[in-house]
Amino acid sequence: MTKPGWLEKKHFNTAGPIDKDDHYYIEPLNRFDLDEILTLIHRKKYFVLHAPRQTGKTSYLLALMKYLNNEGTFKCLYVNVEKAQAARENVRAGIRTILQSMASNAFKYLDDSFLNDNWKQIFAESGEFSAIHEALNQWSAKSEKPVVLFIDEVDSLIGDTLISLLRQLRTGYTERPEGFPQNIILCGVRDVRDYRIHSKLENEIITGGSAFNIKTKSLRLGNFNLDEIKKLYKQHTNETGQIFHNDVFPLIWELTEGQPWLVNALGYETCFEMKEGRNREEVISVDMVNQAKENLIIRRETHLDQLVEKLSEERVRRVLEPILNGSQAELIPTDDVDYVIDFGMIKNEKQLRIANRIYQRIISGELRKNISRELL
Repeated sequence: MTKPGWLEKKHFNTAGPIDKDDHYYIEPLNRFDLDEILTLIHRKKYFVLHAPRQTGKTSYLLALMKYLNNEGTFKCLYVNVEKAQAARENVRAGIRTILQSMASNAFKYLDDSFLNDNWKQIFAESGEFSAIHEALNQWSAKSEKPVVLFIDEVDSLIGDTLISLLRQLRTGYTERPEGFPQNIILCGVRDVRDYRIHSKLENEIITGGSAFNIKTKSLRLGNFNLDEIKKLYKQHTNETGQIFHNDVFPLIWELTEGQPWLVNALGYETCFEMKEGRNREEVISVDMVNQAKENLIIRRETHLDQLVEKLSEERVRRVLEPILNGSQAELIPTDDVDYVIDFGMIKNEKQLRIANRIYQRIISGELRKNISRELL
């Protein structure tokens, strides 16, 4: 007899990084060529990791940090700078928040108190336009191992706060590895080269490529493939004994094309939310997965709601509307196409198309509503 659902520890993850004790998962480190990543790190390169939201970037960085620290050659730190987004154009508040996050995480992940003990004094003496550079300089100089720094959600920062961070990181590049992190990996939705940052202080647009022109490579985290989808769902079968009909897997691929949040959300909705699916003696069928898909679209979970929010942007609509109505999509500006690809909304495979069937339903429906409202 199978366990009741509330006694099962593991489930499909639809929020936040993977916890291997709680979630079914695809091993994060297998989602990139680890040898390529390690080669870049050993060659002291700065690079970018980017991918659409909720595809596993944070889980990957946390797993890589743990791997590098366990390996013992480097001192590796992960920091998420999203809290500094609230500072917006207030550079002083933004940089202070980033320093505080770095210090807190160094103590949490590395049991290293240097930044915790010294960041406030460094900030007071160096000011917001030099404090991160100075803190990383002092911390790296003190470290017995080369420092590797992962900065997540970097593109959540705004205006001069982002410009100041990128320039301070660039300034320290020539001092590595003795006086600055040997490697810095920036992580976000978009490639840093595509940033167009409005500087109020300089009254002009600063590109990410000019503010951080020391990056060697940009790597993009992809979706799951069909084998990975099967492997993920098989973990549920192993955990609960519940079986999926063979026709379920091609359908999940067709609906999601491997988008990790959608894959997990369909699994969670089918097996943990729907009453029929919670009966572990029931085989999960195509009809159940189709119903789960409809439920997600109707409820418009957070991930899908964020997708809808992007449709209010003119440059997004400039790309999507011609794709949907088949009118001269080849005339869409390349920068706009790249922007929408980075958000995972479309693919460019011989021709532009919506990324998967679920997105197609939501995007086409919302754009039709918007057009109808504008005609009233």
